[in-house]
Amino acid sequence: MVYLGPVAPHWEIESEFGDRSVIEEFRQRALARLVLLPPHDPQFRRNRERIVRDAERENIILEWDLGVPEDEGGGSSV
Repeated sequence: MVYLGPVAPHWEIESEFGDRSVIEEFRQRALARLVLLPPHDPQFRRNRERIVRDAERENIILEWDLGVPEDEGGGSSV
């Protein structure tokens, strides 16, 4: 799942391997949940969790690219 930016469509799904029909069906369901949602929208978190559960049921490996590092908190040591 790749965040494309603030202008719709916000999302794209890139597949590297797997059954094309399974991936396409998953892609349609996932994009329907995310079509107008940027990552900072509160509804995004709820829908993201639904997509993650859906991917687990389908045995699909799912990685998210939100365009920002996952660890934004820093974490520098002194």
